Amino acid sequence: MKKQILSLAVVSTLSLGSLLSPLTVDQVTAASISEMQKQKKELEQKRSGITSEINEKDSKIGELQNEQQVLNDQIKKLDFAVSDAEQKIAAKNKEISQTTEEIAVLEVEITELKKRIEKRNELLKDKARSFQENGGTVNYIDVLLGAQSFSDFVDRVGAVTTIVNADKDILEQHRQDKQDLETKQQQVEAKLNSLKDMKKELEALTVQLNAQIKEKNELMSSLKHEEEQMHAAKLDLAEAADVLAAQEAAFAQAIELEKKRQAERARQAELERQRKAAEAAAAAKSSGGSSSAPAPEPVVSEPPSSGGMIIMPASGRVTSGIGQRWGTFHAGVDIANRGSNVPIYAAADGVVIRSYYSSSYGNAIFVAHSINGQTWTTVYAHMSNRSVSSGAVVSRGQRIGTMGNTGQSYGQHLHFELHKGSWNASKTNAVNPAAYW
Repeated sequence: MKKQILSLAVVSTLSLGSLLSPLTVDQVTAASISEMQKQKKELEQKRSGITSEINEKDSKIGELQNEQQVLNDQIKKLDFAVSDAEQKIAAKNKEISQTTEEIAVLEVEITELKKRIEKRNELLKDKARSFQENGGTVNYIDVLLGAQSFSDFVDRVGAVTTIVNADKDILEQHRQDKQDLETKQQQVEAKLNSLKDMKKELEALTVQLNAQIKEKNELMSSLKHEEEQMHAAKLDLAEAADVLAAQEAAFAQAIELEKKRQAERARQAELERQRKAAEAAAAAKSSGGSSSAPAPEPVVSEPPSSGGMIIMPASGRVTSGIGQRWGTFHAGVDIANRGSNVPIYAAADGVVIRSYYSSSYGNAIFVAHSINGQTWTTVYAHMSNRSVSSGAVVSRGQRIGTMGNTGQSYGQHLHFELHKGSWNASKTNAVNPAAYW
């Protein structure tokens, strides 16, 4: 009778265990898979939003390129205007050169005129003094009256006439030279004024063209800078979209791994429960039977963790924590080590989302994890090299790379991020990794 009761107790224990254990494992599995499916759906939505943003950036880049084309056309017209102005400037410079030569000739002529006028002035001064000393034109009468004969008189009249005519010629030439001097001086002044006007015109034209070219170049530079920023933003968005797309695949793979792990845990737990139940039954049987069977031990879904949820991914000193830094959000911790060939380890079991070179992260690896029904994402950045590829399954403590100084980095270190759920460009899921190792 006692053996029958013991057998019933063993059977009941096995039956109850077989009912309870799978239920507990299924619940854990369902919770984990549900969480990962939720994350996968969120990733799809975020990637769709990023695709829309990329399309907007493309549209804006197109608008900027159209504006640049308009500016290029305007600059082309300005270039033609500058070329035309340069031709005009060359022509003006030729005119200036010719005018300068003419001025030089005029200045020589003016110098000669001044010399002749100066000589006549001296001659006229001498005559004026002679007239004053001898009574002016009376001298000519004395000359005529002093003739000794008619022939001498005629000769004297001819001489006086010649002298008078010469004086008239001198005076006329003097007057003409003075008039020429005034005319040539006026010509020189007019030429000089013309040259000044030409220079002012050229200077004004040059200033105007340079100002227009400067304005267009500044606007073009601004548009190009804005386009570069758009391209950079587009690349960042494209990079984020690639990571999100890779996360979808990694989480899908993690779901399958989670199913297998939970199934294996359930199988091992059931085997362990059956083993303990069998041992208890055998012990009860060998002791001659006891009226009560020992209670089964609770099923453990996974072995207790040694240390934290994750391990510290590299040895070294934490030089910067999570939080605001230099006006922006620093989404992880920096671990520095000056040693050579410093290894980087996977913080937990997981699937490599993406292993690639990023302009900002340098050599980087993103890993998706499922821990106790919760999905996590870890990021390892600025490594000198990477030893795992996208899609690879990694184990906790497995070496995945080497500490380095690539990307936007200042000194050898590892930038490590932990995200509760999926990674996103805004880093809204980032948590402090130090609280979990």
